[in-house]
Amino acid sequence: MAFDALFLRCLKGELERELTGARIEKIQQPARGTVLLTVKGERRRELLIGGSSGAPRLHFTGQELEKPQEPPMFCMLLRKHLTGARILEVSMPVTDRVLLLRLAAPGLFGEGEERGLAVELFGHAANVILTDKDGIITDCLFRAGSAEDRRPVQPGMRYRLPPMQDKRDLLALSDQEIAELCAGLEPGRPVDKGVMERFLGISPLVAREMAFRAESGGLAAELCRLRDAVLAGGEPYLLTGPEGAPYDFSYIPILQYGPGYALTKAESFSALLDAFYAKKDAVERRRQRSGELRRAAGTARNRVARRLEAQRQELLHTENRDWLRQCGDIITANLYAMKKGQRELVAEDFYAADGGTRRIPLDPLKSPQQNAAQYYKDYNRAKSAVAHLTERIGQGEEELAYLDSVLEEIDRAETERDLTEIRAELEETGVLRAPKQNRRPKRQPLQPMRFRSTAGLLIRAGRNNAQNDQLTLRDSSKTDLWLHAQKLHGAHVILSCQGKTPDPQSVHEAACVAAFYSQGRDAAKVPVDVTEVRQIKKPAGARPGMVIYHTYRTLLAESDEALVERMRVK
Repeated sequence: MAFDALFLRCLKGELERELTGARIEKIQQPARGTVLLTVKGERRRELLIGGSSGAPRLHFTGQELEKPQEPPMFCMLLRKHLTGARILEVSMPVTDRVLLLRLAAPGLFGEGEERGLAVELFGHAANVILTDKDGIITDCLFRAGSAEDRRPVQPGMRYRLPPMQDKRDLLALSDQEIAELCAGLEPGRPVDKGVMERFLGISPLVAREMAFRAESGGLAAELCRLRDAVLAGGEPYLLTGPEGAPYDFSYIPILQYGPGYALTKAESFSALLDAFYAKKDAVERRRQRSGELRRAAGTARNRVARRLEAQRQELLHTENRDWLRQCGDIITANLYAMKKGQRELVAEDFYAADGGTRRIPLDPLKSPQQNAAQYYKDYNRAKSAVAHLTERIGQGEEELAYLDSVLEEIDRAETERDLTEIRAELEETGVLRAPKQNRRPKRQPLQPMRFRSTAGLLIRAGRNNAQNDQLTLRDSSKTDLWLHAQKLHGAHVILSCQGKTPDPQSVHEAACVAAFYSQGRDAAKVPVDVTEVRQIKKPAGARPGMVIYHTYRTLLAESDEALVERMRVK
């Protein structure tokens, strides 16, 4: 990530304009490493410090964050000392990614003594350090070290900035000084490594960008342009990957990745960070919360797959059943020439097209008649096993397909409610054991996802298999259109037609929804089957979400996230 000291320098100017003179109205701690300050200046804003993505950050946010019912102790401490405080100054030392807030804390008779709030944004988590007017630490989000350490961060100790690095501040250098430093780079050393070793606050991403641009513009000239861009305040850029997902961000255009990556200029640095981390945090939260559910469903799926493979192998072994019956017939035809105690019968094989003999193993403890009876018994057992195994394999394949669809549902779950619904479905189908409790709390049914086509037609998509059944079989008109990714696990999508023929664009947009909420969402084009709801049938005893249809047409649709989000009914 490009959240280096130069990025923070650009961000500081934006924050300083809104924070200076503002008052802190509310303090919350949504997660252990996240502090949220509601500040009121010219307008009311929420300032997020920290984050749960393993990448520290600081920006205004518009996201709705879950708040714990019981605030942590550090949150209570900040509320005690800073609620109502006015922000006097926002500053940033040269050393590293540190932002300092000087505040006038409230007292009994208005504003009391000054306090400081240091926000450190290096490492894997942000640290928030509250100090008094003399710089003595009151407490901090993360305590570190002891009195013997070079830089302890503990209550009662003086707050110290991170030690200065033996590097030069790019923003304070002249063109000539930058050129001299570039000329002194070690020959053969990678350019980006040399840049990071000589200049303060430059991330690996930006260092690589300087090396890339230096091939045509010269390193010193590019670093001078970088210095001037940061001093002018920089510009917020979002870098998007080939599949449209946010990849990185910066305060200058990132060109090193080529035409497969798109650059988008955001309206502000806070808007840039808020959008980037909102998606990253959502993915991380879903990954954590869905981990247990995915493991449980995956274990059940693997158990079914192993059982299915064993049944298939057992079915293969029954393919010699006719040979068993033939052996019984040959033994019966040769009873007159056999005696008890034989270990093998070598007799004419009247089943072979070219004649010859067949060697048939015998049980010496059994009579010839008993050996013949045993071969017939084995034949009948194998014959019965074919019908039984064929039925069991069919059931196993259906169960395996169902569990694969559940795993796909877990992957595309968007909220905690989605995961709760999937867990309830697995409990109802017996895949997971339901928790023991006398009274199960009533769950408010989660509604299908809703979208509006450009022409204004309603498009609904099921969130899970149980909801797919409800949507398709009970909550839709027979003349509505049903759409589903062809031969892929995915959502049932219903285009409400109100008894009329829908316009082609609405059908295409509904197909895009079906493509996006399917196993093929990462493909450029996804085949989507379209038919009327009246054509959809559910076989008796079929698993949730499993239906059959025969009359349909197929469209090729794009898995277009931007289109889907634009149509979504909030």
